[in-house]
Amino acid sequence: MIPLGKAVGIKLFADGALVVGLSEDGPCPARDCGLKEGDLILTMGDAKITSTEQVRQVLQDNGCEPLALTIRRGSRDLRVTAVPTQGADGAWQLGAWIRDSMAGIGTLTYYDPATGSYGALGHGITDVDTAQLMPLACGSIMETTVKAVKKGAVGDAGELRGDFDLSTDLGDLSANTASGIFGTLDPGEFTERLGDPMPVAAAAEVHTGPATILSNVEGDSVEEYDIEILQVVEDSTDGRDLVISVTDPELLSATGGIVQGMSGSPILQDGKFAGAVTHVLLNDPSKGYGILMETMLDAAE
Repeated sequence: MIPLGKAVGIKLFADGALVVGLSEDGPCPARDCGLKEGDLILTMGDAKITSTEQVRQVLQDNGCEPLALTIRRGSRDLRVTAVPTQGADGAWQLGAWIRDSMAGIGTLTYYDPATGSYGALGHGITDVDTAQLMPLACGSIMETTVKAVKKGAVGDAGELRGDFDLSTDLGDLSANTASGIFGTLDPGEFTERLGDPMPVAAAAEVHTGPATILSNVEGDSVEEYDIEILQVVEDSTDGRDLVISVTDPELLSATGGIVQGMSGSPILQDGKFAGAVTHVLLNDPSKGYGILMETMLDAAE
């Protein structure tokens, strides 16, 4: 695999409309019919739901009539019937806050020159309100330039900030899993400037001690920084296979350690591709977690 470390813009469109909250003021048809936070609205009446705008349109077309909804709750699909209520502005509503998409910055982890596929983040994209893995309909990654860094501090993860190039997609987004997001890069200028492939370290080969990460924390430049692997967690079930500490003075000065947007930064050790950065420790932003490459690649299959 070719280790990357390039920051990219990520946009994801959900397969339906995700319920992220229920109204606490006045009538709430969503609560009355049994909707809960984390439910995914798949259909309303005869319409397959693809956006929040479509939800609003179906409600206005339906008016006060009972409206059948198909929702997904966990692994089950359920049918409920809601009776919309009219708000003060005259619009018909369910009394539910919903979301159909997300966008942000993350880091590309690897590129597979044999298949043209990539992996990024090392963890899934979850909804900020429900912490639920966003169900994916489609998505893409875009070129981005890191313009600024909000440094991490105790209790504050910090973040990379950048501009997206909305005119061109670098590739598609085809899977959102707990161990990373995956898709295919478009052939062209980006893939032509990639480095050389590296062997992937077997889980048993990754050990405590010095390592490095590749990360893009300024402009378009990917740099290599020193870290230390403090612990290899056996039988981890949440993708937090490694405990790491940033030791590079330059990276500590620039970011305070690990910040949001660096998730997916490749971890290299002993000339092999060991894993990827995933999370920061909020009580110490110089430390965080990583996922083994073996774990990430298993999720891509």
